[in-house]
Amino acid sequence: MTALRRRKGKKPQNSEPQSEENKEKKSNDTEECSNSENLNLNPSCSSSSSSSSRRRRTWSCVDSCCWFIGCICSLWWFLLFLYNAMPASFPQYVTEAITGPLPDPPGVKLAKEGLQAKHPVVFVPGIVTGGLELWEGHSCAEGLFRKRLWGGTFGELYKRPLCWVEHMSLDNETGLDPPGIKIRPVSGLVAADYFAPGYFVWAVLIANLARIGYEDKNMYMAAYDWRISFQNTEVRDQTLSRIKSNIELMVATSGGKKVVVVPHSMGVLYFLHFMKWVEAPAPMGGGGGPNWCAEHIKAVMNIGGPFLGVPKAVSGLFSAEAKDIAIARAVAPGVLDMDVFGFFQTLQHVMRMTRSWDSTMSMIPKGGDTIWGGLDWSPEEGHACSSKKKNIVQTSGHNKTGDLANSVRIKYGRLLSFGKDVTDLHSSEIEMVDFRGAIKGNNLANTTCRDVWTEYHDMGIGGVKAVADYKVYTANSVLDLLHFVAPKMMKRGGEHFSYGIADDLDDKKYDHYKYWSNPLETKLPNAPEMEIFSMYGVGIPTERAYVYKLSSAAECYIPFQIDTSAEGGEEGPCLKGGVYSVDGDETVPVLSAGYMCAKGWRGKTRFNPSGIRTFIKEYRHAPPATLLEGRGTQSGAHVDIMGNFALIEDIIRVAAGATGEEIGGDQVYSDILKWSDRIKLKL
Repeated sequence: MTALRRRKGKKPQNSEPQSEENKEKKSNDTEECSNSENLNLNPSCSSSSSSSSRRRRTWSCVDSCCWFIGCICSLWWFLLFLYNAMPASFPQYVTEAITGPLPDPPGVKLAKEGLQAKHPVVFVPGIVTGGLELWEGHSCAEGLFRKRLWGGTFGELYKRPLCWVEHMSLDNETGLDPPGIKIRPVSGLVAADYFAPGYFVWAVLIANLARIGYEDKNMYMAAYDWRISFQNTEVRDQTLSRIKSNIELMVATSGGKKVVVVPHSMGVLYFLHFMKWVEAPAPMGGGGGPNWCAEHIKAVMNIGGPFLGVPKAVSGLFSAEAKDIAIARAVAPGVLDMDVFGFFQTLQHVMRMTRSWDSTMSMIPKGGDTIWGGLDWSPEEGHACSSKKKNIVQTSGHNKTGDLANSVRIKYGRLLSFGKDVTDLHSSEIEMVDFRGAIKGNNLANTTCRDVWTEYHDMGIGGVKAVADYKVYTANSVLDLLHFVAPKMMKRGGEHFSYGIADDLDDKKYDHYKYWSNPLETKLPNAPEMEIFSMYGVGIPTERAYVYKLSSAAECYIPFQIDTSAEGGEEGPCLKGGVYSVDGDETVPVLSAGYMCAKGWRGKTRFNPSGIRTFIKEYRHAPPATLLEGRGTQSGAHVDIMGNFALIEDIIRVAAGATGEEIGGDQVYSDILKWSDRIKLKL
């Protein structure tokens, strides 16, 4: 203890009080070292400076990012805690205090009017909204038996992304499960009531139907694996047979009352396929006979139906991107393109996965240039993208609606254009070099950067350049383009889907299932008492055409990307971030959602020989007034419209026994009737 005390009490050699002279000298030395010119001349200065810099902590970019993420996470968990801790009635109380009393939900309102459950209701979910669960997988998916890989929390996507991509992908040759993997759709109403916690799909409609007496026995979710082709859902899972049996059971147990079918998005095409399948003879069809639909279906109320396809499907298959990714790249130019973030590699994984999903090919635009327009015309020409006053403009002998501020005639028929300069030129001024005969596979570039191989790497530099040199692609040439850049995918998809217009619907070739989901190559069933509704949102800019460029990383990654620098400015408000917009629900253009019910099926046509009554129900988009309204009760967006009170009320009234005329007939806000008249199609 004595030794320790002695050591502790020992003073340093220079412990004497400093004299005024020493203090002044030290001050002078400090001033001298602070001079940047003396830093390199005086060794003591440099050693002192380096020692000081080691002691001083530097605040880096990484620290800022971590601090920002930490703050966001802390705030999120705090708000989540408050949300779970507060009484269930508190959010409604706050909302009503700010906005006033909320209107009754449609189910409560109609229950007060005395409406009761009558016709059984069948829901047909669309692409990506139905849950998928794992039944068999590889070793990396250990512990995930019957856990959702799609829908729900998406927890496994963050924990093991490459394993998730491997299991969500299908076999590139068969379009079915890869060896050792089985993913199946979740069954029951929970399959698609919520896409993720708090993000409803069918839940609001189901809850409102329950208000007038519906329950599990007279509501049925026709869940299916939305990744595979429509006919393969029957081959692998017998899904079409299950839908047929369930509808027959619901009709039988409800006293013979026919069902009301409510498909959404791609589910519209799936149920169109089902109506042909169920009447077709076995083994290709369900063997229900020519009167099955007439005996079992009261109405088909299609929500956001991409009857004629969507341009968004083309950009997704071509470059694995769409408007949202283009916007992200425009907001942070150059950042997402940096290799450190792995953005290009992520898009490659997405492309490989989605190109194995045959269902995506069902939404490629149908009808070619006849429907979507050619190099120098389109049905929507003259559409005003701004809210400014419209006027009537005489163009090419036709009355067309234009915008006073928009003097540029947008050629929507050019679905893909390489370079903004060619989007406005007349077709005679564009030098197009045909890509179809281009030689592939002459790429001599370094292959070390190709972590994820795609079909683009088989094209070579010559093939990539040939695609860009063709300059402009319409709906007709887009099919040739996809066959050129993705031959395996299109060969597989060509066995299940078709995109043309039938010359003679009585031709026996149209009895094949590949034509059944194309309304331009098939007939509606012989059911004159049945009604078909086309219900969709309007008033939201929706992707219609794209401006592309060659990627800076073409040798290693996807060689094409949307040119986010292409802007229309005040004279062309329809072009933003390389994407031309038109009226729609943010995903499906009005032309695709409305044409068949507006003209193609209206009255007795060759596509509707029995004269099934068709109705258009458009819902003008109104965003939520406050954040407290959530996703809004008047939304027209592609998924959010499922919570639209007016749409839900229309569905409930029809399910309770009303006809299309009794709920008001057509409700049209867009120019779909005028655009439909411009399409020269034999009816």
